[in-house]
Parts: sequence; C-alpha cells; structure tokens
Amino acid sequence: FILLAMAKERTELRHKTAAMTDALTGLPNRRAFLQDAETLLQQQIARDCPIAVLLIDLDHFKSINDRFGHAVGDKVLQIFAKTTRAGLRQTDLIGRLGGEEFTAVLSDAGVDNAYLVADRLRRAFAAAAAVVDGETIYATASIGVAVIVDPRQDLAKLITLADQALYLAKARGRNRVEVAPLEVA
Repeated sequence: FILLAMAKERTELRHKTAAMTDALTGLPNRRAFLQDAETLLQQQIARDCPIAVLLIDLDHFKSINDRFGHAVGDKVLQIFAKTTRAGLRQTDLIGRLGGEEFTAVLSDAGVDNAYLVADRLRRAFAAAAAVVDGETIYATASIGVAVIVDPRQDLAKLITLADQALYLAKARGRNRVEVAPLEVA
C-alpha cells in the first residue's frame, strides 16, 4: 500500500510539473509564472522592497521561423531560456507567456538595477543566438521594464506598463531596453 501511495504521489507531481512548465523551454508557463509572480510581488511589498517586471519579446521571430525553419526557431527559444536563467538571480522569476514573449520579475530591484539586468540579458542573448546550428541568425530581443512605485499596484498593472515600454523599444528600432515612466497606481 505504501509503495502504491508513493507511486501515485510521484505521478501526480510529474503531472503537476508538466502542467506548469513550458515543455520547449523548461520555463514556467503563463499560469505558473503568474501565480509565482503574484506571490513574489506580495512578499516584496510586505518587505517594502522594490520590484521590477520585464516584458521581453524576441525580435522578428516569425521571420526566423520562416527563413530557417521551426527547428531553428525552437533552438532560439531554448537559447533565450538558458541565457536568461543564467543571467538572473535565484530570487528572480522568468516565464514564457506564449510564443516568443517572456516575462521576468526581479525582486529587490529599482529602476537602475532593472535596466542594467535587462540590458545584460539582451546583450547575452544576442551573443548566444548570433549563430544557431551553423546558421547566422543574429536573434535579438526587445525589453520593456516597469518598476513598482506604489504598493497598491498589482501585477497586471506592472505588466501593462512593461508592455507599453516594450512597444516603445520596438518602435525605436528593437534590440533595446526601454523603461516605463514611473507612475502611481
């Protein structure tokens, strides 16, 4: 009976992990990320620590898939995930929202630090994804940054602000980081 219970528990854990993880990148999926990010946001607010949200979009990803094929596109996504995980602290979160869009939450990070982290991630990804499977890709990412300035702000508001900054980064030429103006909820 104990062995059956342990086997059942392991199977349930495997299913739960699979339901919360993006199979291609190994990153938390949208649902898992949003749950974890909300928890982190509340912890940071309770500790009166700054928190930043990065919204990241891989530039011209559709054309990478069209030109080099989906297998290379998948590798680009995996390179992004690996590079980003390596560039963040254990206390930070990264997740795949869908397609070529990702988001990160940086704990205890003000505007200057968030910008520096985002730009470091952007540069590291561009270097790692310059050549993929022998193909010269030069994949890049645009990043929008938003930082909480009012404890009443919620995750959805921060993501909206980061999204506005992301659109600005794309409008200003892509492969860059833009910071949302600080505003009170």
